[in-house]
Amino acid sequence: MRVRVFALALIGVWVAGAGADSSALLVTVGEVTESSAVMWVRGREPSVVSLAYARIDGGEERRASGTPAPAADHTGKLRLTGLEPATRYRYRLSQGPATLDGEFVTAPAPDGPASVTFAWSGDLGSPGFCRPLAGGYPIFRAMARTPVDFFLFVGDTIYADLRCHGPDVAPGGDFVARTLPQYQAKHRYNRADPAVQDYFRSTSVFAIWDDHDVIDNFSGPAEPRMAAGRQAFLDYFPVLPPPEEPGRLYRRFRWGRLLEVFILDTRQYRSANAQPDGPGKTMLGRVQRRWLVEGVATSSALWKVVVTSVSLAIPTGTREQRDSWSNANVLGFPDEHGTGFAVERDAVLRELRVRGVKNLVFLAADVHHAELIRHHPTPEWSFHEFIAGPLSARRGRPRPLDQALGSRTLFAVGETDNFGVIRIEPATLTVRILDGTGRQLGTHTIAPER
Repeated sequence: MRVRVFALALIGVWVAGAGADSSALLVTVGEVTESSAVMWVRGREPSVVSLAYARIDGGEERRASGTPAPAADHTGKLRLTGLEPATRYRYRLSQGPATLDGEFVTAPAPDGPASVTFAWSGDLGSPGFCRPLAGGYPIFRAMARTPVDFFLFVGDTIYADLRCHGPDVAPGGDFVARTLPQYQAKHRYNRADPAVQDYFRSTSVFAIWDDHDVIDNFSGPAEPRMAAGRQAFLDYFPVLPPPEEPGRLYRRFRWGRLLEVFILDTRQYRSANAQPDGPGKTMLGRVQRRWLVEGVATSSALWKVVVTSVSLAIPTGTREQRDSWSNANVLGFPDEHGTGFAVERDAVLRELRVRGVKNLVFLAADVHHAELIRHHPTPEWSFHEFIAGPLSARRGRPRPLDQALGSRTLFAVGETDNFGVIRIEPATLTVRILDGTGRQLGTHTIAPER
């Protein structure tokens, strides 16, 4: 497994690719902290790429350049260090005659009291909703009109296992990915969309995969295509796993005093979906589960947000092969012989409750409708789950929630593309659901427990 990183003085190893928009210069910034960021770049050709960046309000301009070499479909990553907290930066990338300008904002210091606004959604480009030939994915134009500090891309960043074709669809996606170059081409197809690129040039992105980034409802390393799909995801997003775990996708980041985000990998460590639920079945794996519980329980941030690509309370898949955490049937009643992951879900929630965790929010996508939920699994403890999506995919409808969690729907809407926006201030958290035109569909405000 490889992750291509280039230091500020040089650009790391790339390989030529073919297919949709192979001549475009592309960029995405992510993994932003109070002092650093990761810039992902896809070059047009194996020639010098130059970077210049500085605070948007002025100050010293820094420069870096290098020459791409064969590896990872012309992609690579720059780690920017020595940045100032809570500061907006501008940058310019150039390669030959092509130039590209963008911006991003760094996080406040961990003890900084600054408010934060961010967006989340998932599910981009299923058949019937593939990349438009003209104008790009329209929802990203609406998202660009809603300024945020960062965007959480919560799974199904591509539909690698399905074909995109039609007279109004951009060419280049009419195949099912089975090899690494094909997975890379699927990512390139969505990333080169002009509306996506416009948004990603102005907003940093924290992304995680889900099943369609490889194949529908896949379960961990038993899936032969997982390694290729994971490598392509790493090649195409600004994620830098630790050197000792080059395939690790779960991670956390802090945004001042008010927020810490924990991004889960619900795919590569999971047991087979068809396995009966029980103490031996896992979605997270032992190490990630311990990391999650310990991290959330000891976080000093006011709000703890956990990103899970699949829902806690909405069953997906079939009774024989559940794909989300829930064991509930279509009416919401728990199934004693289910194949979900509810035993592990409930164990994690119990540990967090016992350790006194407050102000806990789970963010999900996957079910192709939006819903704001309050879970009350015990009389003395509650938390929230907020669901958004799809960005552009087959649309779904709300359905009964898992009654084992004591759930109550605060707002729900289906049959429309949508994204969510959360604004956290010292005294409130406000969540909004907006449709593909940017029209607000629903909102809810909660006050933190002190």
